[in-house]
Amino acid sequence: MAAPNIVGVTTITAKTALVRLGSTSETSLVSNAASSGKVLKINNIIVANVDGTSTATITITIWDTATVGSTNGTKLAHTISVPADSTLVALDKSAAIYLEEDRSIGVTASTADDLHVVCSYEEIS
Repeated sequence: MAAPNIVGVTTITAKTALVRLGSTSETSLVSNAASSGKVLKINNIIVANVDGTSTATITITIWDTATVGSTNGTKLAHTISVPADSTLVALDKSAAIYLEEDRSIGVTASTADDLHVVCSYEEIS
């Protein structure tokens, strides 16, 4: 897994990923392809529970491949409760992480159609 030298950056592009979790299957939030020549600086991950009455849980996993679920993952958050009609800041800029080439972030909800996830990141090359 390579990543560009961030001292010699030529381009930083602001990006936002949006995912509505319509099932309880793991869904890709952000992926950095192998040999992309880029590193992704993940600034924040925010989870909103759009259900008006029920709590739902979120699991966020960092995978060692660009495809979620294909190898052993490392949990960033595991079954964290998000109360009805509220948001959870799972990661903020003060704890930003770098997603190197051939890595991805997947998100899993306990209940379908209750959670929306927003991820703000920078694509650095």
